[in-house]
Amino acid sequence: MSFSDAIDDTRQRISELERRSDDLESQLAFQEETIDALNQLVTKQNQELQTLQKHLQLLVERMQQMRDSQDQQPLDERPPHY
Repeated sequence: MSFSDAIDDTRQRISELERRSDDLESQLAFQEETIDALNQLVTKQNQELQTLQKHLQLLVERMQQMRDSQDQQPLDERPPHY
């Protein structure tokens, strides 16, 4: 192998490494964008879940209050129009 062949081979290897480096940088940028988008989605869903849990708790409390008020009323009480 001549000196010029060695230089050409080295240039080809450097070119290939630069191409691979560019590909990896592109993949990394895409992954960072994807992770950011997924993080935003998880944060939003967590907030929605917390809101739904609060609403569910309020509904449970209201149902319990309704049961308690029904338990306190006599069963044979006549309505006021009698």
